Amino acid sequence: MSDAEWAAVRPLLPTPAWLERKGGRPESYCHRQMLDAIRYLVAGGISWRAMPADFPHWARVYAFFRRWRREELVTEFHDRLRGQVRTREGREAEPSAGIIDAQSVKGAATVPAASRGYDGGKAINGRKRHVITDCLGLLLVVAVTAANVGDREAATGLLARLRMLHREITLVWADGGYTGGLIEWCRDRLALTFEIVKRTDDTAGFVVLPRRWVVERTLCATRRSVCIPGSAGRKSEGGSWAG
Repeated sequence: MSDAEWAAVRPLLPTPAWLERKGGRPESYCHRQMLDAIRYLVAGGISWRAMPADFPHWARVYAFFRRWRREELVTEFHDRLRGQVRTREGREAEPSAGIIDAQSVKGAATVPAASRGYDGGKAINGRKRHVITDCLGLLLVVAVTAANVGDREAATGLLARLRMLHREITLVWADGGYTGGLIEWCRDRLALTFEIVKRTDDTAGFVVLPRRWVVERTLCATRRSVCIPGSAGRKSEGGSWAG
């Protein structure tokens, strides 16, 4: 992390309990070192035990991450950063609209059979990531399921969690794959407007569609599979959820 990045991140981090005289011992490593180690692990897709010696011992880094995940500080940290980016772009910190989409990704040989499936439409054996982003393409809610789980099937849980976490959102855009009873379900159960953005019948070839391109750009940016050290949300039937 550069000094400029650390200057932006540091105020968003929780204050250690011992600094607020709430007990506990002073930590052996600063948060900057711990965050650098976690970023290195995620970017390289390595295991915890493969942490280079330049970083704190892997067990200390893992305990740090596990504690933050248990107390949902990882999600809170992410949400604070997203709010800062939105404010910098001249928007409100909390979004009022979102875009939903899904992408099937080929599973590595190490992915267990119990958590993978075959997406016949894309001819991919692996997992599927379902995301809802804001209008800047920043992540709001994420779910990872087996690739054979349909988009509409996963969308109900994803949208319900979105409504719980982001009460300001009143509108969600989606592609034609979500056509069905979701429009009425969102209106009646979540008081949410669900709008399908479709291609026109006379459109040929690749066309950038309004609103949908934002979430597609986000999925393209995360196309390369990485090893995520845990999820920051609750686990639900059919997939693991992250806020």
